[in-house]
Amino acid sequence: MVKTRVDPITVELIRQALEAIVYEMGVALIRSAYSTNIKERRDCSCALFDEAGHLIALAEHIPIHLGSMQGLMSEIAHNIKDWNIKPKDVIIANDPYHGGGSHLPDVTLIQPFFFKDELLGFIANIAHWADVGGRTPGVGTAGDSTEILQEGIRIPPTHIVKEGVMQEELLELLLLNMRNRSERFGDFRAQIASLLLGERRLKELYLHYDGEQIKESILDNYNYSERMLRNKITEIPEGNYKFLDYMDDDGIVQKPLKIRVKIKVKHGLKPTLTLDFSGTDPQTAGGINMVKAALFATVFYTVKAIIAPDIPFNAGFARPIHIFSPKKSLVNAREPSAVGGRTDTCQRVADVIIGALYQAIPQKVIAASNGATTAVIFGGTEALSGKDFVYIEAIGGGMGARSFKDGMDGVQVHITNTSNLPIEAMELEYPFQVMEYALVNDSGGPGTFRGGMAIRKEFKALKPILFSAHSDRHKIRPWGLNEGLPGACGKFILNPGRSNQKVLPSKISGVLINENDILRIITAGGGGYGTPLERDPEKVKKDNILEKVSKDQALNSYGVVIDETREIDQSATVRLRKKMRIIKED
Repeated sequence: MVKTRVDPITVELIRQALEAIVYEMGVALIRSAYSTNIKERRDCSCALFDEAGHLIALAEHIPIHLGSMQGLMSEIAHNIKDWNIKPKDVIIANDPYHGGGSHLPDVTLIQPFFFKDELLGFIANIAHWADVGGRTPGVGTAGDSTEILQEGIRIPPTHIVKEGVMQEELLELLLLNMRNRSERFGDFRAQIASLLLGERRLKELYLHYDGEQIKESILDNYNYSERMLRNKITEIPEGNYKFLDYMDDDGIVQKPLKIRVKIKVKHGLKPTLTLDFSGTDPQTAGGINMVKAALFATVFYTVKAIIAPDIPFNAGFARPIHIFSPKKSLVNAREPSAVGGRTDTCQRVADVIIGALYQAIPQKVIAASNGATTAVIFGGTEALSGKDFVYIEAIGGGMGARSFKDGMDGVQVHITNTSNLPIEAMELEYPFQVMEYALVNDSGGPGTFRGGMAIRKEFKALKPILFSAHSDRHKIRPWGLNEGLPGACGKFILNPGRSNQKVLPSKISGVLINENDILRIITAGGGGYGTPLERDPEKVKKDNILEKVSKDQALNSYGVVIDETREIDQSATVRLRKKMRIIKED
């Protein structure tokens, strides 16, 4: 009997239904979580995989989370018979070296999906737990650890639920090694609830459609994504494209670290993209190392964002992409390297891929963005602060300018996508006060199109607290493109303007912030695109009125003379721009 091919409309309906399931799972997880990091900042993701461990659908939550879920799923699928998977099982993991994770706070849960006693796939979610133990509160997200053992408890792939029965002893072991256990337990239960919702929705789908229809539709979607991406690759000129960028430091040794990529674009019968990271510096002492799962997630995100934003992301999308990363390098670290601040390096990987693709498709890329995940962690203990807590926030910055438009101001870019925590919620739950939350004047890189502006946020401690962080672009500015100028650097300043003012490192942990101290967080701006002398003077004037560009920057970078009434002195502007062009040519 000849198998009937599923019609394209049914294929699309099933794809949309599967994607709707992962989005609804995410909503359930966010709305039932306990920690502000998940219920407010939405630092979580959900996905579906087939029975072989291939990605079916991923909600557009946090791009870097794909690495952890796919990594754990690959671990399970590789030895599926040894796992003796049963209905209602749940597997937990967070370890980057023995569990497919990318750093310890990202805790992944995976549940098999059975229908009529047949294993048809897996339901997964991941949530960033605010604390997983370690030497100081929230240190698993800091950037200055020297080995992963300092960053928290490591969980290899393990059954946390067996056939619907919670493994209470294991759960107790985990919670005993974490701060604020009630919050951790609440987030864990929210993840379980999300999985159960996914299971219910999948059963409803399999009751509505024939199982073979669903399976064939999934395979058709894999092939569609592969075919469409290969078509997109043919729109990039064949050739080899290179780029090199640097990390400021690793938080331990104060020297820059190279990240290098060579991209080979090949057409032919099966167009492919090959990304070779040879020449990237070796894994480093500090906690900014990436494991391969994080590298793959970053590459897939960047390719999708630049080349194929409208193509569904699934297992088929990955087929035309080949990645080579040297072992024991900054982008493919080996145990026991610390990885807590790996997203700073992920952001730089995105930058170098974009920089290389600029040579081939300049109209589709952006200048360097703030280029780091400015993750700040505030921790309190009963003895120090009156209660135990861990608060995490990733603060946005300037997006790089585009070939046709300014960069966005004060946003998160690339592999992070969390929300900010509303000040009202923050001050209600934690012992500090936000004194200022603003965009930073002159922080966007000048260009025909201006880079996005950085953020300045000031926290006043109402009790003694501990501060940890990881960030970058505090020394090396985000670059511009096509003669655009770089954006401004970021900075951490303790007690700005006071006699005891101190600039803190970009990667740090366990710093005591005393009562009434003020901590100023400044992120980096985005790079500009195109020469500033070609920017419309009226746009410069508007930026000045909106306090995005000062009169000095308008004069010195854009060649625009703005008088005391905030009007443009047209004749002076023409003379100055002409003079600046002559100097530039010389």
